[in-house]
Amino acid sequence: MRIDFQSKNYKAKDSLKEVIEKKIQRLDKYFDDDVTVKVMMRESKNIETMELTIFLGSTVLRAEVSGEVGQTMYDLIDIVLPKLEKQIKKYHTILASKSKKFRQKALVETIKAEEKQVNEVVRTKSFDLVAMDEDEAMAELELVGHSFFVYLNKNTHKVNVIYKRNDGNYGNIEANV
Repeated sequence: MRIDFQSKNYKAKDSLKEVIEKKIQRLDKYFDDDVTVKVMMRESKNIETMELTIFLGSTVLRAEVSGEVGQTMYDLIDIVLPKLEKQIKKYHTILASKSKKFRQKALVETIKAEEKQVNEVVRTKSFDLVAMDEDEAMAELELVGHSFFVYLNKNTHKVNVIYKRNDGNYGNIEANV
């Protein structure tokens, strides 16, 4: 595990870096050696902020905390580390449900696969708007068996969408162009 320290408006002592490195090493059990952890420490208006970022290929796990008055970076590492560990365990749980074995390679592959599964438009339909009133649109909706129906309102000459609500009634959306 590689740890990169960065700071902005803050001068980190070597003793602080050693403490942070020691505490971050407990995350080593989840990853191979090729994982990079970026530790960003900054101070603004006497408020210290610590951010931990783990780069897993194209996936990034990140946790950030800002201290209250009197809290130091030594306190913040104890707060931010459990947040980051919780995110790691979330991915562990996803993997564990699919397989009994937990290895870093499988974690990275699962995360990359989830990122690749982006929702996309897989079909485009085109149709002519037919002028009708709400009652005719409800009847058409029932005939086509879809959850919504787009039509041209005969009375207002606006595009409307009628849909079936969970309570069994209908809803109507009227578009203002």
